Amino acid sequence: MYLKNIRLQQFKNYPKAEVQFSKEINCFVGLNGSGKTNLLDAIHYLCLTKSAINGLDNLNIQHEKDFFTIFGDFEINGKTLEIRCIFESGKKKQLMQNGKAIERMSEHVGLLPVVMIAPDDTQLITNGSEERRRFFDNMLCQMYKEYLDQLVRFQHFLKQRNALIKQFADNGKWNSNFIEPYDREIIHLSKSISAKRKSFLIEYEPILKEYYRIISGNQEVISISYETQCLNENFEIEFKAISQKDFLLKRTNMGIHKDDFIFEINGYPIKKFGSQGQQKSFVIALKLAQFQIFQAHKMTKPVLLLDDIFDKLDDGRIEKLMNLVATQQFGQLFITDARPERSKEILGKIDAETKFFLIEKGKIST
Repeated sequence: MYLKNIRLQQFKNYPKAEVQFSKEINCFVGLNGSGKTNLLDAIHYLCLTKSAINGLDNLNIQHEKDFFTIFGDFEINGKTLEIRCIFESGKKKQLMQNGKAIERMSEHVGLLPVVMIAPDDTQLITNGSEERRRFFDNMLCQMYKEYLDQLVRFQHFLKQRNALIKQFADNGKWNSNFIEPYDREIIHLSKSISAKRKSFLIEYEPILKEYYRIISGNQEVISISYETQCLNENFEIEFKAISQKDFLLKRTNMGIHKDDFIFEINGYPIKKFGSQGQQKSFVIALKLAQFQIFQAHKMTKPVLLLDDIFDKLDDGRIEKLMNLVATQQFGQLFITDARPERSKEILGKIDAETKFFLIEKGKIST
């Protein structure tokens, strides 16, 4: 699978643009703020129907305009698949596959697997548990439709339950009969989703460790573990036992939305004891392991987006990473770099078709 071209209109800082890509390596170079990352984000839109950066579609429309379009042609098993993503302010986002409208965006998720590595990915380590849950949930949603459906249902019932708890708090009275149906659904879904997360980690962790070993040159040992109360034998009893706490805090305090994934280096939390280079290496290993998992489950190589990948890595770790690229373990790559001479030197050592694109204030030249 690879992306043959992309066509943009009024997307972020691009009034209009059209690009033909190499099926191997594509490198976007230019000054910071010129629009390199925006091109990667447009590709992310085609694959996952949403931005990797801005949660609200409105924020991705060019200033003083009221809509954007992103068109792209993928080649999959020798056949072309045209994807169209259209968003107009105040209207529902539209997605089409070969001219056919897709009613639910979730139907598209997983069809075109994509992995993006960006400078702020270290937030997976430094921020709270929500970032880590989102990373693993996004990965599992691309792989398993059932997981995506269950997660959407859980979020729906959690929102409804929290609204009901606030009503109870406003009225000063808890009603067990009203809340019981929501409890039943949240308990059931929490057990199922947490079990899937735990079993997935058994497959994922060895791949993560191997990629980190390669990138770091065998310098450190890492681990990852999953913290949840949802797999406790008495989870259902514990969930209902804290209803008074829910009432006081006006929200649900147990469930998969409280889980966390713990990252360690040499037996210590990498958040506290990992250097900037070690943290960057860790998140790159997280994403490369994600790539390999997708490839195994989807039977195709995902599109790999590398945003400012050379920042915060020393020469040794860059060399290890590029050695992986040189062995052609990956499929189509898109790389951004603010220093063209660095990219040309590094990528010039790799035996692969490479296209360079100069980005200047929303304009693209080869």
